[in-house]
Amino acid sequence: MTLQQLRYLCAIVDHGLNVSGTAHALATSQPGISKQVRQLEDELGLKVFVRQGKRLASLTPAGSVVVATARKALSEIGNLTRVADEYRREDAGTLAIATTHTQARYVLPRVLHAFSVRYPKVRVVLHQGNPRQVAEYTLAGETDVGIATEALADYPELVTLPCYTWNRIVLVPRAHPLAKLKGRLTLEALVRHPIVTYDFSFTGRSQINAAFAARGLEPNVVLTALDADVIKTYVELGTGVGIVAQMAWDPVRDKGLVKLDASHLFAPSTTRLALRRNAFLRGYVYAFVERFAPAYRREQVDAALSGGAART
Repeated sequence: MTLQQLRYLCAIVDHGLNVSGTAHALATSQPGISKQVRQLEDELGLKVFVRQGKRLASLTPAGSVVVATARKALSEIGNLTRVADEYRREDAGTLAIATTHTQARYVLPRVLHAFSVRYPKVRVVLHQGNPRQVAEYTLAGETDVGIATEALADYPELVTLPCYTWNRIVLVPRAHPLAKLKGRLTLEALVRHPIVTYDFSFTGRSQINAAFAARGLEPNVVLTALDADVIKTYVELGTGVGIVAQMAWDPVRDKGLVKLDASHLFAPSTTRLALRRNAFLRGYVYAFVERFAPAYRREQVDAALSGGAART
């Protein structure tokens, strides 16, 4: 049994049992991967996959356990590498972060600038995606940290640290009727206009839907997007009224738009930071976590990793 066989096994599952797609992603040959998997099955004395002809149809019950165990083994091997790096090169390495566009564009720049000043030898890599992709990147060990609002707390294999709460704003062009609204904005006023907002999988969209539904209103959502900058572009064009996260307001970039408070209309959302349970963290990862969420010093992070106390 080799580490390469375990990596191939997990990669096949991660690529939907598509061996050719796995081979392309790993820059190797399909026959080579198939041979390694069969050798692993022969050594274990069981079938990992159900086969239909030459196609892999599903995991066998035993195969599901084998893959889960392989993932744990690869994770521990990764921990060994990180332990060695920590003691050999304490202030150098790579910090990989999975996050959404809103966090990457509006929250992380100041945090990462300060981090880079302190750790100039650490290379930072950002992987952007929707919240479920953020969770999966982190769970697979492709990133050290995941940051998002939705989905992270749905994965028991991750330890999530609630970092801060936030709400929403409404953006309209300066000539829009809502820009001249007297008094507080209401859902009834919003529902009279086409709406541009986030895709359902993003940034608290579920709270937006729930607020309208609770009042028996059906918003006319004419366009959804994956990031706030795209939403604002279409608002500027007059496509609709924009509903975005409050941290997405940029007074310089958005000077042609009017910002309306909507925090009284929608339930607040919580941004969470996720870490893989039982992962060994480099010292600079702890430093990044504390810069992003000052309430979490090393001892609080370790307590959460060992007992999951921060999962709220």
